Amino acid sequence: MILRRAAVSAARLASPAAAIPRRTITQLHNEAHPNQPSSMRENLEFFKTFKKTTGQLGTRVAPHYRPHAVANNPPAPKDLTLELLLASGAHLGHATSLWNPGNQRYIYGTRQGIHIISLESTISHLRRAAKVVEGVTNNGGLVLFVGSRKGQARSVVEAAKIAGGCHLFEKWVPGTITNGKMIVGHGEVVEIDMADRKSPEGAKEGDPLRPDLVVCLNMKENYVLLHECGLLGIPTIGILDTDCNPEWVTYPIPANDDSLRCTQLIAGVLGRAGETGRLNRIRKAQAMDHFHGRQQLEEEEKLREEEQLRQEEKLKEEQLLRESAQEL
Repeated sequence: MILRRAAVSAARLASPAAAIPRRTITQLHNEAHPNQPSSMRENLEFFKTFKKTTGQLGTRVAPHYRPHAVANNPPAPKDLTLELLLASGAHLGHATSLWNPGNQRYIYGTRQGIHIISLESTISHLRRAAKVVEGVTNNGGLVLFVGSRKGQARSVVEAAKIAGGCHLFEKWVPGTITNGKMIVGHGEVVEIDMADRKSPEGAKEGDPLRPDLVVCLNMKENYVLLHECGLLGIPTIGILDTDCNPEWVTYPIPANDDSLRCTQLIAGVLGRAGETGRLNRIRKAQAMDHFHGRQQLEEEEKLREEEQLRQEEKLKEEQLLRESAQEL
């Protein structure tokens, strides 16, 4: 019996299937795709020809999601898509046992014990919040971006930088807004006009400024900040996860606050909206300065013409007096 099994195994090894020669990946590629290039040089030439012939058709499809591109160049609110939110993980909520019943209208469903956030609600609420940020910066308001979790410092700083606001990525000191004179103290305050030009008088001694709008990326760790803003009537924008209370903020954005890509995307979109409002304000201020400058030039030209007419009339009167004196 043992000899028979050994003979069968030897016969299988000696079969033609076991004698198939090994082939390289390039040979297999050439056999499967005989009309496509195989080497790197041929591949480069193929893509150059393809780009030359069909590259001007007007269609460009991004091959994959690139979070570094979103971080360096955040999209505008009008360019935001559901695919981008889905790729950033904005739809992932917490376990169903941790949910807040006030977020039921923002929940799309449940999968494997985790709530799924409706991205349609996310994109609509995010665009509404972007309009609020744009309106505040357009009117010369101060926006404060807050994100105290690990990894949120860069997104908070970049958003505040492009929006022309302030940022905070450390723990909030209780009473900074409600009792700022005692905690922050007095300091130098620089006055700027609507075109972001500093006052020629320089810095003055004054009380600490209060933000006109607060954007919070992690609500649960900054409940004291949101409570202080509510006491003083300062509007707030916050990323609302399924375990957060929607009554803490004025403009909630239902999304995943545990994903750094999601918080970075939302902060970038809001920062871009703030930049749009700030640039519109500067453009209007410069246009008004140009208009007032042109109006001032017209008034000066009019005054010069009136002065010239008065001098001409005076010369005519003097000439008439001389002529009358000569006749006498």
